Amino acid sequence: MKRILLLLMPVLVLVGLVAGGFVLMQALKPQPERAEEELRGLSVFAEAAETRDLSLTVSAQGEVKPKSQIVVAPQISGRIAYVSPDFIDGGFIREGQVLVRLEAEDYQLAIVRAQSGVASAEQRLAREEAEAELALQDLEDLGITETSPLARREPQLAEARAALDSAKAQLADAQLALNRTAVTAPFSGRVRERSADLGQYVVPGQSLGTIFATDVVEVSLPLSDEELGRVGLPLAFAESQSVKGPAVTFTANVAGQPRQWKGRVVRTSAAINPQTRLVTAIAELEDPYGAGSDNGVPMAPGLFVSAEIEGRYIEGLVRVPRAALRGVDEVFIGNGPEGKLEIRRVDVIFSDETGAYVAEGVEPGELAIVSPIQAAFDGMTIQVVERMPDGELIPRTPRKKSDANDDAAALASGEMDGAKQ
Repeated sequence: MKRILLLLMPVLVLVGLVAGGFVLMQALKPQPERAEEELRGLSVFAEAAETRDLSLTVSAQGEVKPKSQIVVAPQISGRIAYVSPDFIDGGFIREGQVLVRLEAEDYQLAIVRAQSGVASAEQRLAREEAEAELALQDLEDLGITETSPLARREPQLAEARAALDSAKAQLADAQLALNRTAVTAPFSGRVRERSADLGQYVVPGQSLGTIFATDVVEVSLPLSDEELGRVGLPLAFAESQSVKGPAVTFTANVAGQPRQWKGRVVRTSAAINPQTRLVTAIAELEDPYGAGSDNGVPMAPGLFVSAEIEGRYIEGLVRVPRAALRGVDEVFIGNGPEGKLEIRRVDVIFSDETGAYVAEGVEPGELAIVSPIQAAFDGMTIQVVERMPDGELIPRTPRKKSDANDDAAALASGEMDGAKQ
């Protein structure tokens, strides 16, 4: 037993010395300093807001139609004796030009009969006037002062005068019918189609063809209420000498080439379309086959064109990137020096793929965040990096101490790895 204790004694002494040394080292070890670690914010890209003037435009489409188009029809019946060589599909016609002439013999004979009736009525009136004078002379010779109108032949005289007026009216009617044997163009323009030919018998109101005026063509452009506001048009607008309509640029491909014409809005419809809830703006182009053409290419009726309507011009707006607009009226602003996110409500005047133009809520030079942010809130910690127009990235949030230590550690680790290599 004593021998065993003698063998274990050195081991127990050694274990005791190790345990005592460990306890002593733990007691003498300095306590680590506690430091508040600053959280590193989310890195976001931002672009600077800038002052811009805005020229609003509205895009629409429509079909070109002539302002004046009529169906050519005779007012009398008869056989066609003449057709103008210009009265063909696509032909140019002049105001007052005879397009179709009907056979006139029957109407010339009617004038002769009417002239005979006028001569007879004049002879009867002359006889009645003479008889009325004789009757008055006889009454005066007899000393009769109070007589009836019949004795003075006044009714007979009035009837003769009425008969003469009727005969003259019949003569005028016959002359009018003779004049109507010539069907003339009421305006200068072009022939859209012809549906009658030489020798054909026609009746009043029958279509001989369709013609349209070439002085003005128009395009109906459907606009929403918002678009009406952008071009500054009231619901029932009509152009006048003092108030001109907005300019319109028409474009279309003709014969494989892009073409352009300049017109203007002259009026709007007085009511809203109940099916589409849109208002129609009517734009006109003057002299589409002459001065209004594009190097001789007219904006012809039937052509489908795109239209850019010149809208209001607004100065002093602030433009932010389109990606910075959140929802309808919110923009995230990055406070670079503070490293904080600010949620702003803005008054958006207009937005498209080039940017959003706001009247208030953002100042020029402020950084609008374009990066997507989940669960954003006002005062959120962020790291703002400004993206310049040339693509250069510039940090705008000062680096935190913890970030600098991390970068120093990363740098030291890189140097040590290099030394080992």
